Amino acid sequence: MSTQAPVPGTATPGRIRVAILFGGRSSEHAVSCVTAAGVMGAIDRTRYDVVPIGIAKNGQWVLAGNEVAGWSLTAGTLPEVVAGGKSVSLSHLGGDHQLVVSESSAVPEELGSVDVVFPLLHGPWGEDGTIQGLLELSDTRYVGAGVLASAIGMDKHFMKVVFEAAGLAVGPYVAVTDREWTVSPGLVRERVAALGFPVFVKPARAGSSMGISKVDSPAGLDAAIAEARKHDLKLVIEAGIVGREIEIAVLEGRGSAAPRVSLPGEIAMVDGAHHQFYDFEAKYVQGDAVNLSCPADMPDADIARVRAQAAVAFDAVGAEGLSRVDFFYTAAGDLIINEINTMPGFTPSSMYPQMWAASGLSYPELIDELLQLALTRKTGLR
Repeated sequence: MSTQAPVPGTATPGRIRVAILFGGRSSEHAVSCVTAAGVMGAIDRTRYDVVPIGIAKNGQWVLAGNEVAGWSLTAGTLPEVVAGGKSVSLSHLGGDHQLVVSESSAVPEELGSVDVVFPLLHGPWGEDGTIQGLLELSDTRYVGAGVLASAIGMDKHFMKVVFEAAGLAVGPYVAVTDREWTVSPGLVRERVAALGFPVFVKPARAGSSMGISKVDSPAGLDAAIAEARKHDLKLVIEAGIVGREIEIAVLEGRGSAAPRVSLPGEIAMVDGAHHQFYDFEAKYVQGDAVNLSCPADMPDADIARVRAQAAVAFDAVGAEGLSRVDFFYTAAGDLIINEINTMPGFTPSSMYPQMWAASGLSYPELIDELLQLALTRKTGLR
């Protein structure tokens, strides 16, 4: 679709000007567009002026259309930010965070300043600390985790190292670098075999279940590794864990208050949905493939325990703003942390907003709270 839009004017007096970043260079480009559609459709336009900025797959920033329907996911169609002749950049000019439009052989045009950036980017080059670092360099306030927390939350290997250091239970796994697989594939196969089958082969730094395969025997391992390596040359291979999938939505506390945690939600595949696990199609395409139960059917003591552990995980990586923390809950009552997602799916039907809605915070209220947290946060080291 076209990304051209009228040039936004200066901010409306009394309103906060929000630049919404979406798209990006990762394989989760379309998911990011869908997330932006959800936010643009729900944000309070009486309080916020919105400047949509799409990032094309080649990395170009462009002024994007404000029409929600154009960025939504429909059957057989994935939304995409298209590169164009005009580029948008964020400059720190005269103490303001100025948006500038530039075109070859034309004088750059200032669009005015923004108060806060909402980076609705999933995956590498957006959720992994790269965009966060750019915003830090320009001293711009933004929603969500900072550079280090974003990077840790993106890398499933180092995420597990941090969780273990914080005393959280982590399932058996092996991390596989590009050099290890290239030089010693036989040794990698032996390490994976020691986990026992089935295993899940995952790109270390991808989300939305991109490139993930369930492997039931050694015969399928090499093909699964090849598929994961299309997304990242570093892999994490995890032992299969029998347990219920429990999720918690975490929201940064105001001021020095502790993180706020939602009621736990449980993901369950619908019978006949033909998905072995919660993959991309189940998440975003086949909307009736999963059920979310919130609160999950758990004893009160275990609900309290999983909520407390989610807050520990949030603080362990140094997260800010929002995160979704995922656990396995075994028949024996054990909680094994799976991962943290510092920019979870954020459409109205995504699990993170749904869990907050079940916990008493609506989608528009959640958007407002995240923006207010970002506006009150100090810039620089904190």
